[in-house]
Amino acid sequence: MAVELIQAPTAHRSASTDLQTLKNTFEGITHNSCPFHYNFHLHTVCSDGQLQPEDLIQQAIRLGLRGLAITDHHSIEGFRRASRYLTSGVGEAEAAEGLPTLWPGVEVNAGLLETEVHVLCYGFNPQAATMQPYLQGQSVSSDHYPIQAVIQAAHGAGGVAVLAHPSRYRRSPTELIPAAAHLGIDGVETYYAYDNPTPWRPSPRQTHLVSQLAVAHQLLQTCGTDTHGLSITQRL
Repeated sequence: MAVELIQAPTAHRSASTDLQTLKNTFEGITHNSCPFHYNFHLHTVCSDGQLQPEDLIQQAIRLGLRGLAITDHHSIEGFRRASRYLTSGVGEAEAAEGLPTLWPGVEVNAGLLETEVHVLCYGFNPQAATMQPYLQGQSVSSDHYPIQAVIQAAHGAGGVAVLAHPSRYRRSPTELIPAAAHLGIDGVETYYAYDNPTPWRPSPRQTHLVSQLAVAHQLLQTCGTDTHGLSITQRL
């Protein structure tokens, strides 16, 4: 089954094209990309966010976002609802403003170097068997918990895996990123606002360090507001 990538009410592409398009998009991400062009870290009421998926999409259209991913914790229900809204619920006036590309996404807990980290999976087939343990609305344990298992699951479903907010953990990104790269991680969330500023902007010191490590390990670099509140341009 092909991964569905929604650009317009009836647009579909093959899984291979979708994944390459997503990788190409990540390769073009800069410190200016988020939050007004792309946003790959967003939560809804389907996990611990406050936005209805439909309201999130309305904001994305008004902002003129080119692409986004809803990354609820261990759930793709927000993605599904947003997809349905894009295919059938968008009004003519909204469609005239231009519709963003919506990629499948999810944020899952995982273990790395005896530290719990979060992994953002993107562009995967939502029906793939490898991803099902991570889409049950709760953290996984046992064989599914190590980060290498998450990475393999995302790859098995035709997607990519990204280490979320690498500077938020108990261990340093200088330890975590090389270890994740060694295990096959595809990218890191380089552009992230650790101090929740208004207006949103990537934290300079952490961004510089994470970007250097990404380049050194040939990793994709992503961006996102990690929205949990009512505006997709802020975290809270």
